[in-house]
Amino acid sequence: MPERFRSGAGRLCLDFVRTLRYRGTPSEVEELPDGTAWGAWIDQLGPFSAPVRPASAREAVALREAVYELLTGPVRPATRQRLNRFAALPAPAPSLASSGELRWQAADPASAMLSLLARDALELVTSPEFARVRRCAGPRCGALFLDTSRPGTRRWCSMEVCGNRVKKSTYRAKAAAS
Repeated sequence: MPERFRSGAGRLCLDFVRTLRYRGTPSEVEELPDGTAWGAWIDQLGPFSAPVRPASAREAVALREAVYELLTGPVRPATRQRLNRFAALPAPAPSLASSGELRWQAADPASAMLSLLARDALELVTSPEFARVRRCAGPRCGALFLDTSRPGTRRWCSMEVCGNRVKKSTYRAKAAAS
């Protein structure tokens, strides 16, 4: 299956927040408009081997916005309660298949995915890694990512996309000025 959603932000909850692409810009795009899209996100980035088909993306979008608020602060009491409620949902359970492969199971995979995402966000904001969460410097992007570079000075969510765009734009501006 070709990748539909962006990943590589450094944490699953950061990849999840990116489903509101170009947040805060005129180009903002909702990538989870319905249950089909939410299921596709789980299928691409979640731990389940079987396709997940949730009826709606309403809870996913509510969690995404709560995670975004948590990461960018300040956090309202209602948001904290929402995050805690999602984190308390049953999480997927690992099991070993006869083939020796690790499989993840849940009675309700979509709810279990919400639990994983909420737990990941809560773990991130209470860890030393949180100091390395950055906003992409790309003028049209705004995605959050975990800066795992040794000096902690990474500027773009993706050098191949946002970094390359900025460098091309700078080069063109310099060339036009000469």
